[in-house]
Amino acid sequence: MKVLLHTCCGPCTIYPLRILREKGREPIGYFFNPNIHPSLEYRRRAETLAAYAETQALPMLWAEGYAMEAFFRAVAGREDDRCRHCYTLRLAEAARMAKVQGCGGFTTTLLYSKFQKHDLIRELGDRVGQENGIPFVYHDFREGWQEGVRVSREIGMYRQPYCGCLYSEKERYGRRSVTPGNAASTGAPA
Repeated sequence: MKVLLHTCCGPCTIYPLRILREKGREPIGYFFNPNIHPSLEYRRRAETLAAYAETQALPMLWAEGYAMEAFFRAVAGREDDRCRHCYTLRLAEAARMAKVQGCGGFTTTLLYSKFQKHDLIRELGDRVGQENGIPFVYHDFREGWQEGVRVSREIGMYRQPYCGCLYSEKERYGRRSVTPGNAASTGAPA
């Protein structure tokens, strides 16, 4: 069965790709992540994924353009529940593309990350799958977290330091106080 694998980055693709193939599925990767900011980070993740997909003979589909406006429209004013709206945006598009591609189902590398809201992803995946008439293929890929980290480091893959959105970047780096003229407080060079 062909299954569309919504992919957020190279490192998160390693383990899910292996498991899907072991289960006899034929994955097709799909990169649709308007949440990733800034645009240079988006490009770096896409390039890293493209290089890895080529080494693994993973067919890839790429979203047209960089639809960051769709992400901001989905989450603006809903920052406390932004992940729900972000997941819905990406999973609904993955379900739509899976149907267009004639796949028997769809899944996501979001299910690999131990930092994502796993139960929410499953709930939303099931819902958008039903709405689009295509099954959401659930698997708890977190069991392979360490394997993906190990392999990505061994092959020198770019590993991003935050989820992708500006909010997660702020959470990751905004904990340090930033005072004008005091670059040392951020760990940045003076």
